[in-house]
Amino acid sequence: MSGVTDPRAFGRVAVVMGGSSAEREVSLTSGRAVLAALKARGVDAHAIDGIPALLDALRAGHFARVFNILHGAGGENGELQGALDSLGVPYTGSGVLGSALSLDKVRSKLVWRALGLPTPDFEAVRRGGDVHAAAGRVGLPVVVKPVWEGSSVGVSRVFHDDDLDAAAALAERSPGDMLVERMVEGEELTVSILGRRVLPSIRIVPKGEYYDYHAKYVAEDTQYLCPGLEDAAEAELAELSLRAFDALGCEGWGRVDVMRDHEGRFWLLEVNTAPGMTSHSLVPKAAGVAGIDFQQLCWTILEQTLEGDA
Repeated sequence: MSGVTDPRAFGRVAVVMGGSSAEREVSLTSGRAVLAALKARGVDAHAIDGIPALLDALRAGHFARVFNILHGAGGENGELQGALDSLGVPYTGSGVLGSALSLDKVRSKLVWRALGLPTPDFEAVRRGGDVHAAAGRVGLPVVVKPVWEGSSVGVSRVFHDDDLDAAAALAERSPGDMLVERMVEGEELTVSILGRRVLPSIRIVPKGEYYDYHAKYVAEDTQYLCPGLEDAAEAELAELSLRAFDALGCEGWGRVDVMRDHEGRFWLLEVNTAPGMTSHSLVPKAAGVAGIDFQQLCWTILEQTLEGDA
């Protein structure tokens, strides 16, 4: 980190949010929180809704750098990162490769599998493909989800073959293929990464049976236990999470989602390269336990964009 203390060092900052993905509303909420935090620290930060408006403003020379808080397609799949690279504009988070690999759940799992990192068995199913055959090979119960979505959009947990068609129909509301993944029953954990620092894990205990969209963004009774584990298990999870993050070429900051089964084994699910920054979000919770308040968290993420400056 550069250790910058003067907000003028950042120049004019675009906080890009919203966009057109299924996660638009969550992104707007995250973006407003980030914008307010940066402004409170004296940063000349401004909200921009979506990629086309951002690129127009950048080509006109209005901004020096970008804080990317677009969730989902566009903001997390390498498209925005490629455009910003071509314009020579520094931005927060992972580059083209890390973003594209992480948003594609199938390809991220293929990389992990090739490196011997633990991830649940799975099959990719093309749109209109035979989800029953895939589930039969993976073995029920399974999780059916879109390959390119986050925030639990389009996700179904399926215990019976009769429910697979409805799960596939829900997943196919999103673009791209679907993933049929062996369901791991146990503890749901998430690990936030800030630079090269692994923050304390969070164990998520929803009031209902699962940590779905409602539990993430609406419910007030979801429990977040941080750190989620103790001693050797916490250290093992931290090491695995950083290895998974690095394996996909991720940079800057992000969040690794993991399941721990009843035998204590960890299973990697996915990496988020522009995680939520809402009042319910997990990265700010973990940062807070590590002694980093929300304003400092946003500042530290933005500070990473200065590392390549002369």
